Amino acid sequence: MKKVGILVGSLRKDSWSLKVAKAFMELDDSREYELMDISQLEMYNQEYDEDIENLPVSYQVFREKVTEKDAYIFITPEHNRSIPAVLKNAIDAASVPFGNSEWSHKPALIISVSPGSLGGFGANHHLRQILTSMNCYVMAQPEVYIGRIYQYVDENGDFKEDTMQFFAKILNSFNEWIDQTTEPYIAEKK
Repeated sequence: MKKVGILVGSLRKDSWSLKVAKAFMELDDSREYELMDISQLEMYNQEYDEDIENLPVSYQVFREKVTEKDAYIFITPEHNRSIPAVLKNAIDAASVPFGNSEWSHKPALIISVSPGSLGGFGANHHLRQILTSMNCYVMAQPEVYIGRIYQYVDENGDFKEDTMQFFAKILNSFNEWIDQTTEPYIAEKK
């Protein structure tokens, strides 16, 4: 069973991004999903990698978790037309030392979430640029921007049925992308 790490770019306990992540996890039992905690990572410092004894335990644990995953889903709000610092820090933590990025050659799905009308467009594209530079296989289509997110929940705060169907279509596309970009599939095509 493929292992998929979900990174949520918001630290708020009731964030829209976390709510979307949990909804995605409910939709599929063909993969092993894990919400990856990025809240406890110290701010990246290059000196951590110059002397491995300086590497914080939180980095060691996080890098191991990133390494064991086959794919990733990044769900993020937008802060000043970019991704939140906590998400960038997590990406940086597993992308070094240079040439040893744990993100490399792994499929990724980007979902941006916003109460605004643009759906986190700036964050989505900035994250796409960052992950592409890490040699991550970012799914090109469908691009996922969820604007005015508050419109997609019912009076109980649960996502509406048509929204869950939309999420399922996205997840089905991503599952196909995972299958197309992981080693056994690529080896069969050679």
